[in-house]
Amino acid sequence: MSVISENSAVQSALRRCRGNVAAAFALLARPVRGNIREPWPIDWRQVGIASGVGLVVLVIGMIVLDGPIMRAVAHAPRSFVWFFDQITDFGLSGWFLWPLGLFFLSLAALPVTLTRIPQLVLAAIMVRVGFLFAAIGLPGLFDTVIKRLIGRARPTALPVIDPYAFHPFGWNSSFASLPSGHATTAFAALVAFGTLWPRSRTAFLVYAVLIAISRVVVSGHYPTDVLAGAVVGSVGAMMVRHWFALRHLGFSVGPDGAVHQWPGPSIKRVKAVARAVLAE
Repeated sequence: MSVISENSAVQSALRRCRGNVAAAFALLARPVRGNIREPWPIDWRQVGIASGVGLVVLVIGMIVLDGPIMRAVAHAPRSFVWFFDQITDFGLSGWFLWPLGLFFLSLAALPVTLTRIPQLVLAAIMVRVGFLFAAIGLPGLFDTVIKRLIGRARPTALPVIDPYAFHPFGWNSSFASLPSGHATTAFAALVAFGTLWPRSRTAFLVYAVLIAISRVVVSGHYPTDVLAGAVVGSVGAMMVRHWFALRHLGFSVGPDGAVHQWPGPSIKRVKAVARAVLAE
């Protein structure tokens, strides 16, 4: 009987998890909330100018920075390279996405017999966890696709350093240097966590800069690759935040078009809900 009861409890949790995850996706796809005339106020002229300036900076960086810096890195002290080699993999998205994803699924599987206030607290936490997952994961997904379409050779892909070597649409990891995936993840995390917890921005900025530098020092990317990754990660995370705000999921868009964060549950209330969940 205990085995049957245990199996039933697991199946019930799985059903709750599937239902809550489906509901979460439905919320993300729901129409824009509020009377907003321009959900995505885009000045295409400014976008065009910014894109042009960015492209010029990228090309100048390729000419002025990439070759000399990579040749200098080849003669860097071993201890210097060793340090950055130890930390560079902390820029992998899995360090964020696996814990956030598992935490979200665990919350989705919790019992629904709680009273209204605890359920609202859990919903608020799930929105924030979902935002962090999307704000880090989606820019990383975009980076994974675009870098293989661009097809820039990594510094170690060829016998000699050649910042101008490209093999577009090759879908080869050796030709997937621009933008840097690690830098994209690090700067997306900076924006995402810094949005929810402003006091963490300094720590995440240090983390993002160290990860970006590490990709150059270990010869995984050119300097312009990490600069492009920083832009992709930061802009991507801000776009995800705006998407959530338009649907009143943890954020809202004010009359001035600015995104405003909603206050989350207090630590005291979160602890009370945790005790209630454990008592179930």
